[in-house]
Amino acid sequence: MKRALVFLPMAAAIAGALVACGEGNDGGNVTTPTPSPTPVATISGVVTGSYFQKAKVCIDANNNGVCDTGETSTTTDASGAFTLTGTGALVAEIGTDAVRYDPDTKTSTPVTSKLVFRAPSGATVVSALTTEVVAIAGTNGGDIAAAQSTLATRLGVTIAQVMEDQNKEADTNVKAILKAESDQGITRIATAVAAGGDVTKALTNALALDQIQNVVVIYAENRGFDNLYGLFPGANGIPGVNPTATGSVAKQTDYDDSVLPYLPKTWGGLTAAGQSVTISEAMTATFPNGMFQIDDPKGLLNTGVTMDQSVLTRDLVHRFYNNQMQINGGKNDKYAAYSDAGGLSMGYFDGSKMQMWKVAQNYVLADNLFQGAFGGSFLNHQYLICACAPTYPNAEDASSPVKNAIAAIDTDANGNFVRLTPGTNAPASSLTSAPVYKRDAAITPKDASGMYYAVNTMQPAYQPSSVAPPSTDSTKLYADTTSASYLPPQTQTNIGDLLNAKKVSWAWYGGAWASTLAQAKAGRTFASPIPNFQFHHQPFNYYAEFDPVTHAADRATHLKDFDTDMLNDIKNGTLPAVAFYKPQGNLNQHNGYANVTDGDSHIADLIAKLQASPQWKHMLVIVTYDENGGFYDHAAVPKADRWGPGTRIPALIVSPYAKKGTVDHTQYDTASILRFITHRYSLPVLPGLTQRDNALVANGGKPMGDFTAALDFTQSVQ
Repeated sequence: MKRALVFLPMAAAIAGALVACGEGNDGGNVTTPTPSPTPVATISGVVTGSYFQKAKVCIDANNNGVCDTGETSTTTDASGAFTLTGTGALVAEIGTDAVRYDPDTKTSTPVTSKLVFRAPSGATVVSALTTEVVAIAGTNGGDIAAAQSTLATRLGVTIAQVMEDQNKEADTNVKAILKAESDQGITRIATAVAAGGDVTKALTNALALDQIQNVVVIYAENRGFDNLYGLFPGANGIPGVNPTATGSVAKQTDYDDSVLPYLPKTWGGLTAAGQSVTISEAMTATFPNGMFQIDDPKGLLNTGVTMDQSVLTRDLVHRFYNNQMQINGGKNDKYAAYSDAGGLSMGYFDGSKMQMWKVAQNYVLADNLFQGAFGGSFLNHQYLICACAPTYPNAEDASSPVKNAIAAIDTDANGNFVRLTPGTNAPASSLTSAPVYKRDAAITPKDASGMYYAVNTMQPAYQPSSVAPPSTDSTKLYADTTSASYLPPQTQTNIGDLLNAKKVSWAWYGGAWASTLAQAKAGRTFASPIPNFQFHHQPFNYYAEFDPVTHAADRATHLKDFDTDMLNDIKNGTLPAVAFYKPQGNLNQHNGYANVTDGDSHIADLIAKLQASPQWKHMLVIVTYDENGGFYDHAAVPKADRWGPGTRIPALIVSPYAKKGTVDHTQYDTASILRFITHRYSLPVLPGLTQRDNALVANGGKPMGDFTAALDFTQSVQ
């Protein structure tokens, strides 16, 4: 639709002309002609994405993104159309009384969240895309043409297509791109409007994502939020210790739901073997039922032993079903009972001694992020890249290597998980010994669709893998398919697939990847405790698209080494648009084989290197952990789908655009990383993301955020 000029009726115009010529004038006297009326400009347009009926549209005379009293306004009709007298930038305020009509499906849907769309002067379409153009212009000095070009380039369409009525786009591929971006934009706009405050600024933050040109994800290991950041000022930390905490520390209960008089012993002792100090199992008897500081300078409770963060503690169970049993429907009261480490699960450290604590103070600490999946590292690494669980078809076939590795679980009348089936020698109380199960295995029982899923550690089909090559493999590139630890190559869509399709560069950098790969094909002598490479921490190596023979080029492009590749890319400013980094074992902070101090120093040093990179000015770094490592956290876990989310974990958002010195309370999970990448690069939405958000809403919660709430694109970046 185009801007129209409205004239007076033709008869009036002719009469004016006659007067000017002297016609009808007695005596031939010439009178002063009456000036012709000035044409009145109007704007006829549409509010789209699909079409929004009953939306209030106004000319934004003061350009504040709000339909103010006195500004010319109207309401859209059944086709989302409007006509306004005047010219200028446009605002559409869409309330919950509005209706969204989809011309493709010919269906009408009530609007459930308030929206605000904007369009620059000269536009006749008001949409999420035109809103994004205005937001981008808000970060480039108000250059609308440049903003249109930026968005069009990112989407791979023309400027005209960005500004058009997407419902009338003839090219089906372009229409799909515009619709996907519009739908994502509407979600972000709804979130920004619901947050209140300065909506215009919030929209700018939510939509001006092109300022981020590099996303770096640093994925550490096995720490809950309270375990490391429970004392952080302003955060929802440990109740009773941190004054800004909310909620309470759950009294731990026994298998029969009775409150434990004290914590179970730390079975096998609290410290790992070979440490400078020893806290034995016997020394942990009768710890009070609550949280305790492991590195208390006055000594660990009644042991009289002091230990710092360089001392290794023993490992704690962190598996799929165990984590659900510990959360116990949101009560968080069975971490100690269902832990093979007993009372250690309630321990925490004084994180203020860490270097990363200072990074958190200078940037953003997210205190409401939950591990994407229940359980351990294997599943959460998979969830990080696909928001899904790995499949194992026909797991119970007679010829299947995993036919005896299917978990034994108890379910309710509706088939919902209740607990791992106790073993015949299971203790009656958690104070007696660690729990015993009939079969706590890696594979789920068959679901209603007939599929089995791998939820605890399995090994990749390609080297490096802890499963050695079969004797028949002369290449030494594959794992033995007959092993019960072998996972068949996966084929689900992952974030790498979507980035490839959009021609967005990306890589997974693994600490000690190159040296371990070389050893996997040679003597298979894998060094420990340094670097202690962890095979199941390399999620893309599980995918058929990285077969070392048929897809050797893809492996070389996307699966890289930290020391030989990532450090050079950081220094030279050649990091890909999306970079995932997994530290080697001794630097990843995993209980049992890595301490807090070494990993903390390593990650802080890496942050400093990234800040010195030529790419830093437009970089977003997300530092988080794969899962809680079996440690207790007091925050209530949102209820969603069968895979998670699980326990709360720390996350830091480090960027020149971060809301520096703040704590972000927005609800996130591991896959919020995927949400940000999806929004930034206008990718299709992975099914697992939609499944998770729908499940959260169905259970009375709200969708997960995408980290834009932690960013401020209106600030000046030097």
